[in-house]
Amino acid sequence: MSKPLGAITRGTTGYNRLRRCDRWIVAAHGRRLRAADRPLVVDLGYGASHTTTLELFARLRQVAPGVEVVGIEIDPARVALAKPYEREGLSFALGGFELPVSRPPMLIRAFNVLRQYAEADAWHYWDVLRRRLAPNGVLVEGTSSENGRRAVWVGLSRGGPETITFSARFDAFERPSDLADRLPKTLIHRNVPGERIHAFLRDFDHAWAVCAPYGGHGVRQRWLAAVRVLAGAWPVPVRPPLGGPARWRLGELTLPWSAIDPR
Repeated sequence: MSKPLGAITRGTTGYNRLRRCDRWIVAAHGRRLRAADRPLVVDLGYGASHTTTLELFARLRQVAPGVEVVGIEIDPARVALAKPYEREGLSFALGGFELPVSRPPMLIRAFNVLRQYAEADAWHYWDVLRRRLAPNGVLVEGTSSENGRRAVWVGLSRGGPETITFSARFDAFERPSDLADRLPKTLIHRNVPGERIHAFLRDFDHAWAVCAPYGGHGVRQRWLAAVRVLAGAWPVPVRPPLGGPARWRLGELTLPWSAIDPR
């Protein structure tokens, strides 16, 4: 095969680091996976350990028993370490953004992969990956803290980015804008006055401050109240699968990408 496309990441990972995103994938796209014929899921750049790929496989199999998951890594040593953990429906392969798989994937998860690239390269690889999707497929690309307690990810279709999700444990931040350090590479340098992502995080912090009295009932109640305030000024989905109290109670908030699109 030709040389894999991309660069080796640091590879840091750990148990349940991507649980918050996996939980969102199940809620937002579980029905899509169940409806597909032989759905293929790619976990791109899973890192030095197979752990998060195996966790993704287990979680998706609970809602879509026919799903097949392929973990792809650019480092041959990492692939060799993961091979003994293969089983029916779960495999590991050497590769990069070219995605060496037998058919277009219904879902690609690429976490903590693009952070090391320049912003222009991140936009480029979004285009590369979404063109590889199956019809009605989705790319989930994002960044998480090393313990997985703060994360931001973007959901893209073949047509481009569609959603952005902010997710955090309630003991992992002091104010919502603390999630700015987890923004995808396409946005992290745009968090400056005059940009929509900056305005959104500013307004989220303001709603958080206004709802401080709810903190007497717990951080979750304060978050719920702040999201409701925010929904008065921003297009926050208020119904499942992307919105509503059931999602917000998890420390999660999804927006349409168009609300913060910098281009």
